[in-house]
Formats: sequence, C-alpha cells, structure tokens
Amino acid sequence: MTTFRTLTAPDLTAFEDMAEESFARLPDKFRELCEGLVILIEDFPAEDVLEEMECETPFDILGLFQGTGLAQAGAVPETGQIPNAVWLYRRPILDYWAEHEETLGHVITHVLVHEIGHHFGLSDAEMEAIEAEADGTVH
Repeated sequence: MTTFRTLTAPDLTAFEDMAEESFARLPDKFRELCEGLVILIEDFPAEDVLEEMECETPFDILGLFQGTGLAQAGAVPETGQIPNAVWLYRRPILDYWAEHEETLGHVITHVLVHEIGHHFGLSDAEMEAIEAEADGTVH
C-alpha cells in the first residue's frame, strides 16, 4: 500500500512519461498536425526564454512551442530545419497543479494542447474540444 510518506513529485523522467501518455491520448487528427513533434521536459525555462517572454519569475510560463506552425510552413521544408518542439516546464506545472483542483494529467494535457494549438491557429473552443476528447469526456 502506498502512503503519503512515500509519495514524491514526479522527476523529469516520470514527467516525460506522463507527457508522452497525454500526447498519445490526443485525437488522431490533432496528433497528425504534429508529425515529428518533439516533447522536451525541463525543470524551468532557459534565461533567454524568460527574457523573450518578459516573465517576472521562472514560474510564469508552463510550456512553450518552438518551431514552424502549419500556417507558417512553406510547401517545401527548408534545409536544416529543426523539428517542432514543445517544452514543458516541470516545476511551474507542478506549482500550478498544487494551486488548482485539477489532476496533473489534465494540466499536462492542457499545456500540450494549448502550446500546439495556439501555434497552429486553433481557437480556444477547438482546443477545449480536443482536451475533452483526450480526457474521455466527449463521446
């Protein structure tokens, strides 16, 4: 039996596993938009990201999409183009989770969907529908 005395926050490896599971639960049509997407986990954003995003603290940003969205992509990929990536920041996500009444899996899915979705030009309503389908609340 697991007790609270043995529970710890998920480390980077466990967090990566959770992110991959969350991504796998997303609807097929949405994941197809993300062909070649790399999901990266770090404790905090890099200093240059914090400066560029004008964050007051490293806890101000939960995730970041870096790459070329569908609307910006050309007909032919550029040589040497790096893959699209979503950065999930473990410590800010854990902090957010601790302050809200949502499951950690839901928060991770929310960040993934919103980072990818905003970059691909999806509306908030479309992203909410994708999240609901991933959570199994839409039939």
